[in-house]
Amino acid sequence: METENKPRYFLKKDNRLKSRKAIETLFAKGRHFSEYPLRVFWMCSDPEGGLKAGFTASSKNFKKATDRNRIKRLLKEAYRLQKNNLEAEMVLTGNSLHLFFIYTGKELPAYELIFEKTGNVIKRISKLINENTVQDT
Repeated sequence: METENKPRYFLKKDNRLKSRKAIETLFAKGRHFSEYPLRVFWMCSDPEGGLKAGFTASSKNFKKATDRNRIKRLLKEAYRLQKNNLEAEMVLTGNSLHLFFIYTGKELPAYELIFEKTGNVIKRISKLINENTVQDT
């Protein structure tokens, strides 16, 4: 039986942005944009950081923790399946990236919508990083 080189999709614990200090720095110094229903904060950081992402949904819009957890689960899954290209790009450029996804919609989303919007966000971030690397050189 022949084994194929299929890409592996992981979102491990060390790929999540959980440090309060790192998150505060990201919100204070990072850049942001919106791709409704997502608001994304991002920042290139120290090269040892790697690619880290955080996810949240507002308790103001979603009173039940189960709804917030479902949204975060959908965001994580969509990101996990689409981050490989961005990760490869970060390795090539030698940068590291911190991302934070905030769901700003007021109703529970369908997975297809989240998947599409997350893909758009990743493409946009990739484009912004390429523009920044060209400006830096």
